[in-house]
Amino acid sequence: MSKSKSSHIKLAYSYISEKVNTLPPSGIRKFFDLIASMEGVISLGVGEPDFVTPWQIREAAIYSLEKGYTMYTSNKGMPELREELAKYLQSRHGLSYDPDNEILITVGVSEALDLAMRAILNPGDEVIMPDPCYVAYPACVALAGGVPILVPTTEENSFKITADDIESRITQRTKAILIGYPANPTGAVVPKEELIQIAELAKRYNLLLISDEVYGQLVYGVEHTCLATLPEMRERTILLNGFSKAYAMTGWRIGYVVSSKDITGAMTKIHQYTMLCASIMGQMAAIEALKAGDSEVQSMIREYDRRRRVIVKGLRDIGLSCFEPKGAFYAFPSIKITGMTSEEFAEKLLWEEKVAVVPGSAFGQYGEGYVRCCYAASLPEIEEALKRIGRFVERYRRNKV
Repeated sequence: MSKSKSSHIKLAYSYISEKVNTLPPSGIRKFFDLIASMEGVISLGVGEPDFVTPWQIREAAIYSLEKGYTMYTSNKGMPELREELAKYLQSRHGLSYDPDNEILITVGVSEALDLAMRAILNPGDEVIMPDPCYVAYPACVALAGGVPILVPTTEENSFKITADDIESRITQRTKAILIGYPANPTGAVVPKEELIQIAELAKRYNLLLISDEVYGQLVYGVEHTCLATLPEMRERTILLNGFSKAYAMTGWRIGYVVSSKDITGAMTKIHQYTMLCASIMGQMAAIEALKAGDSEVQSMIREYDRRRRVIVKGLRDIGLSCFEPKGAFYAFPSIKITGMTSEEFAEKLLWEEKVAVVPGSAFGQYGEGYVRCCYAASLPEIEEALKRIGRFVERYRRNKV
């Protein structure tokens, strides 16, 4: 390589922000990209429903195109959608929000998370969150100039974040507590009693709560508690949600955030300079999803529950310790008996048995020793994947002995 060419590459590299340079790539997308180029892979990797968006919702989007709805909407989102969401939040949670000033439609819940961080954080502000957690939580905090403070959670404690653990990490720089329950990647649900104690901390230390409730409808044998419904938490809570998981609408990219007028206004200000607005076709589909009710959603939940029981039993029968998930659509088995790291296990399983899972280490330090298995796949695929995982584990367990 010539000296001038080498200098050019070095100079171009220096143009990249240090913040971005030090940011690790998503461990989920790495495996998604790998399986896209392989044939015969059973994917328990990417957290996406295998159900197609219900026809009534798709039909509403098709009809919107036929009627020529291809233009921008208000930055905040279509008034009709915000009004439907206000009705939904009132009927489901008993929460009253002003659709004009306290609800913002975003491009998926991921944008809502990013906007929340950028709207509230000053450089060096700290945000407390569980470990393991969704891969975007620490990244979005860091990109907004904040500092993610990770609280270990363990299988022995049902992967729950506790008020005591949070309080021990509060400093003068703490700005917010960020939690997502039901949790990705563990499927854990925090009991209402613990959430009440966390809410008390927020009041005592004057903190915000950022609550990612995109899996809130996907619970099994327990009730979901919306954080904003707890006493005096409505004004302190930034509630993130969307249509991706419960309505099988991942590709539509429609999320929303509800909070106080000031916080929602600050997020809208950023949104109007970046995304401008979510797609009008997606918003019209979301309106129909809310109007259609939950009958098809409940049908999908029942099927997820059936798959949940099959995969948890199957993993345990293989010899893998597996916490019983109470929400979302993920199992998070321990693979420590194999003697492999999470990444080594996931890579070898993919190449040798063509089953894709995500290494637990992608979700934080305390995810090491586990892998995430998404059971939003068909039952026959799950059963075949379990056979392959069983062969794989037995082979390496035998070699280890």
